[in-house]
Amino acid sequence: MSGKTLSKNILSKNILSKNTPGKKTPLTNAVPAGKPARTKPSRATLPEGEYLCMYCPGKCCRYFALPIDTPETRREFDSVRWFLLHERATVFVDDGAWYLLVHTKCKHLREDNRCGIYENRPAICREYTTAKCEYEDLWVYDQYFELPEQVEEYREAVLNNACVRSPFPEG
Repeated sequence: MSGKTLSKNILSKNILSKNTPGKKTPLTNAVPAGKPARTKPSRATLPEGEYLCMYCPGKCCRYFALPIDTPETRREFDSVRWFLLHERATVFVDDGAWYLLVHTKCKHLREDNRCGIYENRPAICREYTTAKCEYEDLWVYDQYFELPEQVEEYREAVLNNACVRSPFPEG
């Protein structure tokens, strides 16, 4: 911001999930119609010869995240607020770095959650591995903004050094 542009380096980041860690979850949305749902094994119990993507709903193909400059002024926070005025956009902070997350499915993700252009997929897809993917649904962020009002409140707290909590009772 402040004259800087968004980085063109696309990063695949992890989306916060409400699944219970360690709980096996049926992936009804990851199975084509007419086929029985499979239970999602943990990494440790993955059957030999199978791979994580066989049990995943294609999370890494349903969004992309772009690094953005850390907002430091009212105008820069207003730019972050502007992102959130658009459908399917959220902003998160992970290890101090800010990202614009766009929730949009890859046009080549098939109904069975496999890649329709696997042999000809882009380099970023080829380089992405399951070593640190969000298969287990354990990801959380420092900050996660879905609404412009959340950014406004955060901005006021940061720029005005405002106390976000209620004051201590007197006496």
